[in-house]
Amino acid sequence: MKTLIHKTFFLACAFMLAFSANAQQAKEIDTHKDFGDYRVIFSVFNSDFLTPEIASNYNLVRAKDRVYVNVAVVKKGEAKGLPAKISGQASNLMQQRRPLEFIEVREKDAVYYLAPLRYNDEETLTFRIEVELPNGEVAQVDFRRKLDK
Repeated sequence: MKTLIHKTFFLACAFMLAFSANAQQAKEIDTHKDFGDYRVIFSVFNSDFLTPEIASNYNLVRAKDRVYVNVAVVKKGEAKGLPAKISGQASNLMQQRRPLEFIEVREKDAVYYLAPLRYNDEETLTFRIEVELPNGEVAQVDFRRKLDK
């Protein structure tokens, strides 16, 4: 009986530790940053996420070694993307920098910006994005992602 209690306690502790580690990891992944009345939303996704039709419509390349950095600016409380000027760069752990060249994508009322980027498997990149908001303020967003194929 004592062994069963110890095993149950051990499993409960292991589960709680794993759950808290996953919650902490999820909490560390930023997806937006607020600047006054505006929110800058950002993500990095594998190019295979794009449908062949969307890739074709916007001349976007789909490849196993390519991701897209996605940036959108919205007014807080609204979902519609706003026009903005976006620039940025990605740096690897050796501080080698790669410029990001964003293209504007407009779909109905939505406006967002995509920048293609080639990467190596399990490469960790730090992104520094500068956004000129609709009010003229320049906002800077920094975030890090580990990219896997």
